[in-house]
Amino acid sequence: MAPDLFIDVPWLLQRHEEVLPEQPAVSDFSALVAAVARHRVDPPRLGTDSDPAWRAAALLHTLALLKPLPAGNLRFACAAAVAYMHISGEGIDPPYGALVDLAREILEGTAGIYDAADRIRSWRV
Repeated sequence: MAPDLFIDVPWLLQRHEEVLPEQPAVSDFSALVAAVARHRVDPPRLGTDSDPAWRAAALLHTLALLKPLPAGNLRFACAAAVAYMHISGEGIDPPYGALVDLAREILEGTAGIYDAADRIRSWRV
C-alpha cells in the first residue's frame, strides 16, 4: 500500500480553478481548512484504518455539507474526491450519476462518511 497522501488548502483551490473556473471566489475558507483537517484523521474510528477511499469520502462529505462556494458545491466536492483518488493511484469508475447521487444523499442525511467510503471503494478500478 502506498504511503498516506495528504492534500492542503492550495490543492483544493487548484481543483476549484480547474473544475469551476468561472465560479466566484471561495466564500468560506474555513470549510476548506476543515476538509483538509478531516481527511488527515487516522484512524477515522476505532478498528478502522484510513485508506484513500476514506480520505476521498472525508473530502466529499465535508465539502458537500459545509458548502465553501457560493454555488457549485456538489460538483466541487465530487471533483475533489475523484482527484484525490487519482493522485493516490486509485482511479474510480462509478456508474453514471452515482457520485452525484451519493453527494445528494450526504446532503439529505441518508448517507454518511463511512457509506461514502464504502461506495468509493466499490468503484475502484
